[in-house]
Amino acid sequence: MIINIKSNNRTELIDITNKVKKSVPTDFKNGLVYIFSLHTTGAITINENADPAVKTDILKTINKIIPWDDNFKHMEGNSAAHIKTSLFGQSEIVAVEEGELILGRWQDIYFCEFDGPRNRQVYIKLIN
Repeated sequence: MIINIKSNNRTELIDITNKVKKSVPTDFKNGLVYIFSLHTTGAITINENADPAVKTDILKTINKIIPWDDNFKHMEGNSAAHIKTSLFGQSEIVAVEEGELILGRWQDIYFCEFDGPRNRQVYIKLIN
């Protein structure tokens, strides 16, 4: 299954938890959900959902560590986005028990946009 995401900024963390939940059929009771970004400049992560300052701090720090203007050689001009995606990773795996995603109290699933704004796709695979 594919879920579609629209980003609005160059870098942002987009909560996709509800979209992932909706992609799990009601008859899928126990197993794993594999969540995979179909992009080389967009990643998947799991992090805190309670305080929006966490997302702000993550983006501020990653942009400081890997700035856009750093004399990169890639002709397309988005090397910073490729590097950030490699550090965060293309995928996450979440357990499903009794039809529910197993996430911690303060955890949500995020698509990490590092080269937006764009229309993005995330692949969801259910594993028994």
